[in-house]
Amino acid sequence: MTMPQQVTVLGATGSIGLSTLDVIARHPQRYQVFALTGFSRLAELEALCLRFKPRYAVVPQSSAAQALQSALQVAGLATRVLVGEAGLCEVASHPEVDAVMAAIVGAAGLPPTLAAVEAGKKVLLANKEALVMSGALFMQAVRRSGAVLLPIDSEHNAIFQCLPGDYARGLAPVGVRRILLTASGGPFRQTPLEELQRVTPEQACAHPNWSMGRKISVDSASMMNKGLELIEACWLFAAKPAQVEVVIHPQSVIHSLVDYVDGSVLAQLGNPDMRTPISHALAWPERIDSGVAPLDLFAVARLDFQAPDEQRFPCLRLARQVAEIGGTAPAVLNAANEIAVQAFLERRIRFPQIASIIEDVLNLEPAVEVESLDSVLLADASARAYAEQWLQRNGR
Repeated sequence: MTMPQQVTVLGATGSIGLSTLDVIARHPQRYQVFALTGFSRLAELEALCLRFKPRYAVVPQSSAAQALQSALQVAGLATRVLVGEAGLCEVASHPEVDAVMAAIVGAAGLPPTLAAVEAGKKVLLANKEALVMSGALFMQAVRRSGAVLLPIDSEHNAIFQCLPGDYARGLAPVGVRRILLTASGGPFRQTPLEELQRVTPEQACAHPNWSMGRKISVDSASMMNKGLELIEACWLFAAKPAQVEVVIHPQSVIHSLVDYVDGSVLAQLGNPDMRTPISHALAWPERIDSGVAPLDLFAVARLDFQAPDEQRFPCLRLARQVAEIGGTAPAVLNAANEIAVQAFLERRIRFPQIASIIEDVLNLEPAVEVESLDSVLLADASARAYAEQWLQRNGR
């Protein structure tokens, strides 16, 4: 009998982290939780530690670590609580860890995700920003270390499943003409353009098909999420931006497609539940039960498709431009977007101003070649500073 795989879950209290733990709990003979990390939902992290009894837990501050350590000791757990980025990197790269779910949202997920890659782990990549920011550096580290990189975004996981077997063995896909990224269109797909000035964070976070965190929900509403996925797809699948096409598909049943030069188009379908790509990546190249109900095509009844309107979704246009520019431009785009989305959630700006901030910051921060992680982090910091200055001048 083989030993259970040891799994670190970065971002355990978020929607992806919780879905991952749900799949793990269904297969206790196959998987064991090695470490759990959390940022702000520390009561939820404590409850998860009590349930899964990890070797380690990681929190952002020393005071929170002391409180959690005391609570777990009272409960009789031997879990060791670590602090900050150093703790995240330690549990991501620990010699006893087999797989790492990289589900920390935003730029904060880059250091531990890269640490897992450099340690040669099986990395389940849900943190698209890590790859968007560091691009070539990230993929070079994957090849150098021998890490196994498996995409968790439903779209990229679908593409992975539709590509030839040679791709999964590290070889470039042959005969692929286009990658078709599907998008639901979010909650504002049909909202009159003039009404977008008045939409609220609550409306932006009310996704019609998926249950997600607030930041990624706003990204979906602006279609920046799809723009980041476009950039990510270029790196994951060695594609040029012109080869990646976004298709609005409101039902969220087809998760993406691959178009081959012989005219074949392969698609991956399923109910909109993140446990499907998570279970696929955890067990790859095998298949395990995810807990997701079978797809009922008769209930779905129809599948609709339309081209995205870049007047309605300017963030998608900006992301495609950045994908063509390369260098540090994706890091600048991502940083400006993170600041802008947070400002919108705090009601400091209107929804259309998210794209305005990003475009202005891109014009202020010229892209340079990525030579090291330091150059990426410098561009990230500079873009955040420009975005904050924009808010001071123009915010409500």
